[in-house]
Amino acid sequence: MKRTHSIRPAMLNICAAMSLAAASVSAVAGVGDDAQSQGQQFILDTDRIIVKYKDSQPAAKGMLARAAAMTADRKARLDRAGQQFGMIMRESHTITTGAQVFKLERRQRLQDLRALAAEMKARDPSIEYAEPDLIMTHMATANDPQYTNQWHYFDATGGLRLPAAWDKSTGSGVVVAVIDTGYRPHADLSGQFLPGYDFISTTSIANDGNGRDSDASDPGDAVVAGECGNGQPTNDQSSSWHGTHVAGTIAARTNNSVGVAGVAYNARIVPVRVLGKCGGYTSDIADAITWSSGGTVSGVPANANKARVLNLSLGGAGTCSATTQNAINGARSRGAVVVVAAGNSNTNVSNSNPANCSGVIAVAATGKTGGRASYSNYGTLIDVAAPGGSSGYGVLSTLNSGQKAPASDSYAYYQGTSMATPHVAGVAALMLSVKSALTPDEVESKLKSSARAFPATCSGCGAGIVDAAAAVNAALGTATTPPPPAGPTLAESESNNSMYSADRVSTSGTSVTGNIGGTSDTDYFRVDLPAGKTLSATLSAGSSSADYDLYVYNSAGTTLGRGENDAGMTDSVSSANTASVASSRFVRIVYRSGGTGATNGKYTLKLGW
Repeated sequence: MKRTHSIRPAMLNICAAMSLAAASVSAVAGVGDDAQSQGQQFILDTDRIIVKYKDSQPAAKGMLARAAAMTADRKARLDRAGQQFGMIMRESHTITTGAQVFKLERRQRLQDLRALAAEMKARDPSIEYAEPDLIMTHMATANDPQYTNQWHYFDATGGLRLPAAWDKSTGSGVVVAVIDTGYRPHADLSGQFLPGYDFISTTSIANDGNGRDSDASDPGDAVVAGECGNGQPTNDQSSSWHGTHVAGTIAARTNNSVGVAGVAYNARIVPVRVLGKCGGYTSDIADAITWSSGGTVSGVPANANKARVLNLSLGGAGTCSATTQNAINGARSRGAVVVVAAGNSNTNVSNSNPANCSGVIAVAATGKTGGRASYSNYGTLIDVAAPGGSSGYGVLSTLNSGQKAPASDSYAYYQGTSMATPHVAGVAALMLSVKSALTPDEVESKLKSSARAFPATCSGCGAGIVDAAAAVNAALGTATTPPPPAGPTLAESESNNSMYSADRVSTSGTSVTGNIGGTSDTDYFRVDLPAGKTLSATLSAGSSSADYDLYVYNSAGTTLGRGENDAGMTDSVSSANTASVASSRFVRIVYRSGGTGATNGKYTLKLGW
């Protein structure tokens, strides 16, 4: 059975206070106001708060996370902070970062919880950070299209250009974690699922009668008007079966004369359930990121099928929380590629969490014309774009026909950055299948460098539309895109240790010869990148023991890309200028370890566009 399905998720505010400074709180408050002015509704309350003490111990290889001791003095300080705001807290559980989750008696406004967090930190200097435990939900946008094929794979204008990639890779040997609503068994996903886990710790959200357990199946997330608090949602909603739709795009069985195809149809899926009725908590999602990538989570059996790619088609508004960033950092250190939906608020992705976290591949959505979908977030933090559907053309994938509880297999068209993201996760799996040694940074760099130019307007959509065939070729080292023509050689001129004194590079193909004079030395180079061009920066240290990192910034100092490979490895970063005028890029070389000085501190930086 094939049906259309409309999702109207409440885009939930993810306003995590990083340092709880007054400026940060003010900026976050503006996010909610701006998003609501554009018609997007956020849940602006929660009943949990995350507290990380400086002496807590995060999970490490072979070791469980260790929470800081809750001494009488610490408890008294927390209680006094709570009393000041009329709130009573009780300790709930410890997550893999070593942070502790505290439960409140009832849901409170985020602005009050941010103030409480600041008060807790002010009263107890042993607190590293405190932040509301915010709720995220899936990133699909409302639609009701009627279509009969998967244009998003093969359409010459707006598609992924997938068929040519299948000649070289189908994703064999790669595990992808779908961190979402769980899964429904489906004939078109038969044999594709590996054992997963349900990380939802709150029974009412889980909707399955209990908290965390080894059953990642999706019982449904249907809600009635107002059930999620704060007037959310305004209408009754049927179950989304969102995780099943995402899983189908990544790995639906192909060439089986049934239903639809998947991008990496010989990859396997680990379903990880974090979203239920009304969404899911940040702390549960952080533990899921850790577990999926092979990390240790207290009280949860080890994941026997470590995922190389994590798909997070979820999010909400606000800055990247410390809890989420720490989990992402850990996943990347274990070799996982983290792919995240940019969000559907038609606003700058800098206000969408976790797409604005460091180290992720943030994905915008395009429509059939190859232009930015009207709902898709945008901005300099976007890495790439992929088909997400727009203007009546949706993304077709596996679903379940049940309105509330599970029923029979079905198929449906959805639109959203949720749908664009599994296209990219699937291509990452194709790449890792042909070259498993690729690092997360290398996967991101090759996805960007092989992306094709936008055939329609897509300002702030990253390096281009992901091209599956070109990305697999790039992974294989057989990319057909020729390198920039050889240019002149430029010797670094000191002192170029700031953006204001950066050496200017004006010719594509220039090779810069530089030197890291000491451990505190840093070098800057400026490129005025023409409109429509993509800067390619490649750094090679002169010594196999030298470890220098590569960063690219815009003129405001915002990080647009980074290369942080280990000693002896090449760092590569690409940055597209999708504006209609030239835009400055500042390339920075930073010392991490190894040789310095005239002989041992040499490096070569190649810049082309």
